[in-house]
Amino acid sequence: MKKPVRKSTPAATALASLIFLLAGSTLASAQSGPTREEQMACRSDAGKFCAEHIGKPPQMNACLRDHKTKLSDPCRKVVESRGG
Repeated sequence: MKKPVRKSTPAATALASLIFLLAGSTLASAQSGPTREEQMACRSDAGKFCAEHIGKPPQMNACLRDHKTKLSDPCRKVVESRGG
């Protein structure tokens, strides 16, 4: 016997959207993502020291902080400006 497919109601869809919106705005206000300039400043260093963390911002940030003494000057400034 097949289980019936449940369709979400408009209220449930709106509630889920609101939850995602609030979660996203909370994360964005906690710390915004890197600007294009910051990404470019750290691109080479990220690939050299932290390639396994590409696409994983929290791990990438931690890795760059761990390698701060080895980073290029522009990337080190980015890390330091973000609390690292």
